[in-house]
Amino acid sequence: MVTEVVWACVFTALCWWLGTGVILWLDRLPARSFRFSLAGWTVLLALSFGGVAHSMQEVSVFNAYLAFGSVIVMWGWHELAFLTGWITGPRKTPLDAGATGWPRFVQSVQVMLYHELALLANFAVLCWMQEGQSSHVAICTYALLWCMRLSAKLNLFFGVPQNGAQYLPDHLKYLASYFRTRDMTAWFVLSMGVAMGTWFWLVWLAQQGAVAITTGWVMLATLLGLAIVEHVIMIFPWPLERLWGWAMGQTRKPALTTPP
Repeated sequence: MVTEVVWACVFTALCWWLGTGVILWLDRLPARSFRFSLAGWTVLLALSFGGVAHSMQEVSVFNAYLAFGSVIVMWGWHELAFLTGWITGPRKTPLDAGATGWPRFVQSVQVMLYHELALLANFAVLCWMQEGQSSHVAICTYALLWCMRLSAKLNLFFGVPQNGAQYLPDHLKYLASYFRTRDMTAWFVLSMGVAMGTWFWLVWLAQQGAVAITTGWVMLATLLGLAIVEHVIMIFPWPLERLWGWAMGQTRKPALTTPP
């Protein structure tokens, strides 16, 4: 049992690290390569839907790995489509000077509206596929990714000490104007409190024997832990090159942010 748990943790961390690195690497290639990267990943996207459909049919260790890996590929397609500028939003210009409050929120939504709608459409398809199926690892993985990514986006909107604007590719530099650099906000405390509380609750349930420690459960708990780490990086100056230097190169670009 311990070996199964360790392997599930390792697989989850590897998918998170390698998937993110590949997307960062592809996004830093010349713009003329984007169409080929997206075409290739679209083929993987189609295969991931097939993998998810198979994984939902039966609860098993193999299907848990298949479900998780397929959803990571699926999520990666959306990330690549956004970071290459293919699916972003109707607004592709910096934040208007002096925009605050509701106008700033509206403009912030406009720069990523199509991306968010694509994510929701994908989730709707997964909900339809899940109907009557026994394994829920895939849809739970996608839902967790979506919730934690939404939390991260809201934290960038409200402001964090380390917003990562310096890592934006050239064609998305205008997004930096929508980020805020400021001390820890109430939203950060709330979002982190909910995430960490959920993680500790899951661990407590396992210790009490209230839930079965399945492969899928371990993967979800590990993924939530990694998402919490990503949020912590928004507070402390941890260079992403230490994790994905092979994908990003070692040159850090100056941040373009609006004042707090």
